[in-house]
Amino acid sequence: MTSSLSDTAEKIAVKDDGLRRFYAYLQNEKRYSIHTLKAYQSDIHQFLISLELDRQAKINWDAITPSQLRASIARLHRQGLSGRSLQRLLSAIRSLYGFLCRHKLAKNNPAIGVPAPRKPKRLPNTLHADQVNQLLNVQADSFIDSRDKAIIELLYACGLRLTELTRLELADIDWQQQIVRVTGKGSKTRQVPFGNKARMALEQYLQHRSLITKADDKAVFISQRGKRISNRNVQLRLKSWAQKQGLGSRLYPHMLRHSFASHLLESSSDLRAVQTLLGHANLSTTQIYTHLDFQHLAGVYDSAHPRARKK
Repeated sequence: MTSSLSDTAEKIAVKDDGLRRFYAYLQNEKRYSIHTLKAYQSDIHQFLISLELDRQAKINWDAITPSQLRASIARLHRQGLSGRSLQRLLSAIRSLYGFLCRHKLAKNNPAIGVPAPRKPKRLPNTLHADQVNQLLNVQADSFIDSRDKAIIELLYACGLRLTELTRLELADIDWQQQIVRVTGKGSKTRQVPFGNKARMALEQYLQHRSLITKADDKAVFISQRGKRISNRNVQLRLKSWAQKQGLGSRLYPHMLRHSFASHLLESSSDLRAVQTLLGHANLSTTQIYTHLDFQHLAGVYDSAHPRARKK
């Protein structure tokens, strides 16, 4: 294990050999990042503390029963741990026991079938159409302004994730059909159309870009130094741009993706099409955008339902 992982293990007193082997497996075979490893260690350690097992040099993993696990989850929930955190904790414990069972260090996995408290559904933050217009109603004459405007136009026009945007290359843009080829989660590719506003913003930006970088550089969006723009840079620029346009500083890339999906559904109600455009593997992920503004739904009802129409 690397020194940083060993330091983390020492801080939370990892004494059990099975735990050490599990953490080494996550790093050396699963290739998890240090951040992910620390999250696993923190979750499992918190669970062991709740059972007063954290100081034991050797843990009898088969002595932990599903009922003890449920009681521990309930206790942590009462102490204020959120449903999302408890779901992550249970996932870590299932993974741990899966490893222990494969290596004959435990016989059964008590976490299988143990549910976590449900996390409350939070509706995504979106911009209204007039807020999008306010955001983009600006003359972008400089390199930075033209780049930022093109970024915002493309995020909103295509519903891109932040990493999908920063990974875009010039070859991914089909100018004739006005389609951008996107590489999303799991290296899956999809094609998303973009409109004339986004096209105009891109063309104006690329004129400025050509003065900064070489013609054979692949990245669409670059920094002032001519390097591919970073995710963090995009996040900071969007906050700055929103503040400058009078929308505060709460704008972030995924809000434009949420706005793209919500506005499309409000206009078309075609959930499958929006799922495809967003690159969602499951329709259930897209369905969160069906919680539309009540007034919009009421208006549709009043105009469409036979028993609601006024004579």
